[in-house]
Amino acid sequence: MAWLAAAFAMLLGLAGGLIVGSGLVALLTVLDIIPRLAQVACMYKHVDWLERAVVSGAFFWTVADFFDLTFGHFALGAVLVGLLQGIFVGMLAAALTEVLNVLPILSRRLRMEAYMMWFVIAMMAGKVVGSLFDWLVYQRL
Repeated sequence: MAWLAAAFAMLLGLAGGLIVGSGLVALLTVLDIIPRLAQVACMYKHVDWLERAVVSGAFFWTVADFFDLTFGHFALGAVLVGLLQGIFVGMLAAALTEVLNVLPILSRRLRMEAYMMWFVIAMMAGKVVGSLFDWLVYQRL
């Protein structure tokens, strides 16, 4: 029975990773974050650097999380990482405010306006069920 639980955990982890990865790619694509960043920073010639930086950062932190890497705690490193994370979150928030109407536009393009309410309810229900599973089941394993 333990192997069944392990197989289910692996399947759930794989599915969650695929969903989160797909969501990140969709977010970066729909919001045009890389081209917008190149436009704001006047870096059209170096847009490939920005793309490589995003992919490298995602890969590095995935490997760091997967292998449970820890880094020494020194004040300057913490300040640098905090600054970079703050810049990323700020840029993401700015991109979201620019394109706040993504869902209505997407629903019109996919001709799903009539199902928009159910789409939002499904997203909320998924968040609630996922959070409850994490708090009540996964954290106790």
